[in-house]
Amino acid sequence: MARGQLIERIPRLRGSGRHHIQYRHIIDSLVRKPGAFANYRYQSDLFPRVLFRVAYDWLREHDPAGADRQYVKILYLAAFESEQRVDEALRLRIQQGEPITVDRVSEQVKSPAGFDCREIEIEPLQIAVYDSLLEETEQVCA
Repeated sequence: MARGQLIERIPRLRGSGRHHIQYRHIIDSLVRKPGAFANYRYQSDLFPRVLFRVAYDWLREHDPAGADRQYVKILYLAAFESEQRVDEALRLRIQQGEPITVDRVSEQVKSPAGFDCREIEIEPLQIAVYDSLLEETEQVCA
């Protein structure tokens, strides 16, 4: 790490009763005691993106006994592999109506072929449009 390099930005919270918990800071403890997740006071801070919450709700509906353990392992995967890839894996599983398990999400995250590349079509730039803007500016300034 180079001196002066930004490592993390944490929001400044003013007033009482406000909190900000980084799941990466406590995930090791939660993996050792996944049952603690269900009653964790700041549980809402442990959903880094919307699809993580959707996945947890799905797990609670389809596997009430193992939901906390599965979710904490998915969160662990996000902390040590890639939060973005886990989010994408969850999105694909939800869209396709497939079961959400840590094993399936892990397979997809670790597989280089596990994601569909989205094609983005970019139309060629029309330089003439900018030329016409310059001509209009020259006429106004003259």
